[in-house]
Amino acid sequence: MQRTQLHQHIITTAGNLFYTQGYNTTGINEIIAKCDIAKATLYSHFKSKEDICIAYLTHRHEDFLVSLKNYVSKRKKGKNQLLAIFDFLRDMYHEEDFNGCWGLKTLGELSPKQRKLLGVIQKQKKEFLLYLGEVVSENIINISKAETEKISGGLYLLYDSAITESYLYKNDWPIYMSRSIAPSLFADSELV
Repeated sequence: MQRTQLHQHIITTAGNLFYTQGYNTTGINEIIAKCDIAKATLYSHFKSKEDICIAYLTHRHEDFLVSLKNYVSKRKKGKNQLLAIFDFLRDMYHEEDFNGCWGLKTLGELSPKQRKLLGVIQKQKKEFLLYLGEVVSENIINISKAETEKISGGLYLLYDSAITESYLYKNDWPIYMSRSIAPSLFADSELV
């Protein structure tokens, strides 16, 4: 296996373990065993478990944003694009390996000393929020910056609540509920 393929194999394997069983529960020796590599090989790619987790979070987030942007762009402008995040989440929920938000799951395991991981998760959540702002400004006519922030912030909170609660209850009703509440955020706005 080439170095770049091996690097990605480690990220994917460790990421699957972090996502399904938790960051703290997953040990370096388990990652090494699942990857079928030597300890020295792992450490030639990553200095620590934290570095592997950062690579995993980065990879998941980048894939998520690319997929979400593609999904939203294929929807008709206006209300359909504004609500597409919930349809995307519903599709994610119905995938075989849905275990909630990878960032929030990791966040729930962090100690106050793990500031580096916290910073990565905060940055990714902010990028998602900024993207929602773009969707709002592209689908609502003559909208102020303050109103864009209010609507995108509301969509963001509904989305994060829906992903967390659907995982908690092992049911997609929170996604449907959030989707049904979301239009009230832009009810007084003129859509594209």
